[in-house]
Amino acid sequence: MRGVRGAGSETIKAAVFDLDGTLANTRPAIAKLLVKVAAEQGRTVTPRQAAAAVGKPPGQAFGRLLGKPEDDAQVLAAINRYREQFAVDVMCLGPQLLFPGVTAGLSALRAHGVELAVATSKSTRGAEALLDVMGIRELVGPVIGQDMVRRGKPHPEMVLRAAGRLGVAAWESAYVGDTVGDMRMAVTARMEAVAVTYGAGTFGELAAVAGTRMCSSFKDVVSVIAASRPRRMPAPALAAQRRRR
Repeated sequence: MRGVRGAGSETIKAAVFDLDGTLANTRPAIAKLLVKVAAEQGRTVTPRQAAAAVGKPPGQAFGRLLGKPEDDAQVLAAINRYREQFAVDVMCLGPQLLFPGVTAGLSALRAHGVELAVATSKSTRGAEALLDVMGIRELVGPVIGQDMVRRGKPHPEMVLRAAGRLGVAAWESAYVGDTVGDMRMAVTARMEAVAVTYGAGTFGELAAVAGTRMCSSFKDVVSVIAASRPRRMPAPALAAQRRRR
């Protein structure tokens, strides 16, 4: 078995991670960039409004900030400008964007045999590039971005695809994120829902999602994953397994 072992029993085999607000502390820089791009489009956006839009797909974010439909020409222009400036305003920070303990924590999970992946509302290309400049791309396996699914968070399609790419059942996996949508997605997918409280979501918001495990640091995340046992196998899967025997 590949999973981490603890207290004499097998624990979960895979962990899928959100990116912004979970592995990468990009929210301050992204919020500042959103304010800047909105201003170029003639719209004044407060830092608080921008912070609330961080983590959403660009169309949703700028549609909300500019008060226009996602396919509006001004929104599309803002998205293009945002993507042009992302490397200059955010990516240039490189490893400084990592939350404390992320590199060591991911390395520890890999050493214990836990398969790792990323599932994020960013584009796959953008997520890959960010992981690369932060120096942790080689520590995670598949990267599933918004462009790889038809239905984004909180629908479970994204994390189910990540688990499938890892060859691990969803109920044998955990999803780690910082928003209520992340936790709802994990619960719907029957994954262990692990919330970090240093990102966008407040402790109260995250804890309100039934079954969520709360972590105040990435070190806590590693401990929770290392100790978590797989959720009960869904009845249809259990029946199929018995038929195969």
